[in-house]
Amino acid sequence: MFRSLLIANRGEIARRVIRSARALGLRTVAVYSDADAEAAHVAEADEALRLGPAPAAESYLSQAAVIEAARRSGAEAVHPGYGFLSENADFAEACAAAGLVFVGPPPEAIRDMGDKSRAKSIMAEAGVPLVPGYHGAEQSDERLAAAAEEIGYPVLIKAAAGGGGKGMRVVEAPDGFAAALAAARREAKAGFGDERMLIERYLERPRHIEVQVFADGRGNVVHLFERDCSLQRRHQKVLEEAPAPGLDATRRAAMGEAAVAAARAIGYRGAGTVEFVAAAESFYFIEMNTRLQVEHPVTEMVTGQDLVAWQLRVAAGEPLPCGQGELTLEGHAVEVRLYAEDPDRDFLPATGRLAHLRFPPASRHLRIDSGVRQGDVVSPHYDPMLAKLIVWDRDRAAALRRLEVALAATEVLGVTTNVGFLRRLVAAPEVRAAALDTGLIARLGAAAPAEPKAAPDEVLVLAGLGEILRRAADAAARAAASADPHSPWNRTDGWRLNGETYTQALFRDGERERALRLHYRDGGYEAELEERRIAVRAAALDDGRVVAELNGRRVAAASLRDGDAFGVLFEGRVYRLALQDPLALADEAAVAGGALTAPMPGKVINVLVHAGARVKRGEPLIILEAMKMEHTVSAPADGVIEAVHFDAGDLVEEGSELMALTVGESGVGDSEPAAP
Repeated sequence: MFRSLLIANRGEIARRVIRSARALGLRTVAVYSDADAEAAHVAEADEALRLGPAPAAESYLSQAAVIEAARRSGAEAVHPGYGFLSENADFAEACAAAGLVFVGPPPEAIRDMGDKSRAKSIMAEAGVPLVPGYHGAEQSDERLAAAAEEIGYPVLIKAAAGGGGKGMRVVEAPDGFAAALAAARREAKAGFGDERMLIERYLERPRHIEVQVFADGRGNVVHLFERDCSLQRRHQKVLEEAPAPGLDATRRAAMGEAAVAAARAIGYRGAGTVEFVAAAESFYFIEMNTRLQVEHPVTEMVTGQDLVAWQLRVAAGEPLPCGQGELTLEGHAVEVRLYAEDPDRDFLPATGRLAHLRFPPASRHLRIDSGVRQGDVVSPHYDPMLAKLIVWDRDRAAALRRLEVALAATEVLGVTTNVGFLRRLVAAPEVRAAALDTGLIARLGAAAPAEPKAAPDEVLVLAGLGEILRRAADAAARAAASADPHSPWNRTDGWRLNGETYTQALFRDGERERALRLHYRDGGYEAELEERRIAVRAAALDDGRVVAELNGRRVAAASLRDGDAFGVLFEGRVYRLALQDPLALADEAAVAGGALTAPMPGKVINVLVHAGARVKRGEPLIILEAMKMEHTVSAPADGVIEAVHFDAGDLVEEGSELMALTVGESGVGDSEPAAP
């Protein structure tokens, strides 16, 4: 076994690898970009070295920088995690050339499976079933469109060198093919530097089932059973579970054998995942990921194995720790991915500082894999995943109940997250009944109730209490440090001459204005909110949370203020309030008057119109890219483009005015779009 390991990654996977490496007695070396200088994985490693600036291309994707960091640190091996350089055959070869052990498969296997067309050919020769499609070398738009016609719509356009849902589009009819192909090519080129495409038949309501395989350098190959990853949005996994519900022993064995055959066909070594799409009684190979998967913890929970430790032992030349007959399944595990993203805005990535972050305590039944801590900044440079919550129990129903409890106890303020969406998803009757397929989330999205927009009365009361308690604590600290601690100017009880003592505030709650008055009473308060009165007792601050008794009911909420904005997390939901500010209202009116702003920080990929163009409601105007995913900003109404403020290639911040639109038919303009 080597003695030191460099982890060429960041976030939760870097922390995950550090844990297993430490358990094996290895010295760990972290690497970081300027954006991650204070990150948790940097603090936890035995040593950490800077790679470069924040952009991944200049840091985590820089092979030369990673190899140099390994040389400087004296590391003997490199673990690539997942993403970044994990499936880069050139990097695996560069590690070997530098005398480093690459904790991953042989470069040839990475190349074979990284090229989706080549992978399909190899699997066909090995007898692994394939989805009908076109995997040829001829890549003209005309040839791909013809292939789609031959296969029959709907079809799936898929990046030949892709993964993670990037460079992938579902096309329902021929008239949408050209635009979808162009968008998929752009996304694939940005994400993988390769715009070659595959065309496959799109299966209606399939399940996505993947099999974990492992091989050593001595010819041994096993599978560690399967995971169901059907719950996806935009082809990216949201919830994963093991074992796959409803899969009988015969089909499980058949899929496991096919996965092992796939690994043998390419001379595999290390951890890999063979992904299948399953429909009715059939299953088809779609791709093989030549790395550890994000969802590997559910396999660890049901098998009792440490897959990272397996990777390290196999990379050191040891045999597999177990044979196929020694591997067993116990219980059921479910994982969800907590993202900084806005489900109400088509899951746009969110950025900002994690002002408050609290997870439920880990246990035998609950595991939290996270790369962030309270106070960290979620930047636009990397994937916005904050954590994975993984639960285990004796059966699926019990595991889902535990997951509901864990999500309700997860508190995040400062950035928008998908925690409310995850709670609704886990509670959906279709999920409970294991009626799973890859299109379920999209269908639920149209029918599922959204987060409540209006805050309950208790939320406004707790926000007001939090502010009063914070002011009182600050005043007490100032008084204690002053020359006259007992001065009446240090009082914070709302005292008035010839009047009742109270504090009041006017909140904006969505579209409503709501007045709150807190009357000071002996030993507590009385909240007056419109026509309602609420008796308040035992109000206190506890580690950023407000704890109070309201009308005899004990409640708690995390309440944070940022300028005039309040974020209140109450009973698992985040409510956003604002103190009424006339200047802010004036700004909103200006935006409604025609300023089109960036919904997220990112890079301008294409400007589709020019100043003077007349546009129709819903017409695409500009394409942005954030975290390698594209977002199209469309016209909110008919009108004329008065000004365009950015060009392709420019970087924009969230809220930046992209262009000015005069709503209606006024103004002189034409209808010709800018050349793409």
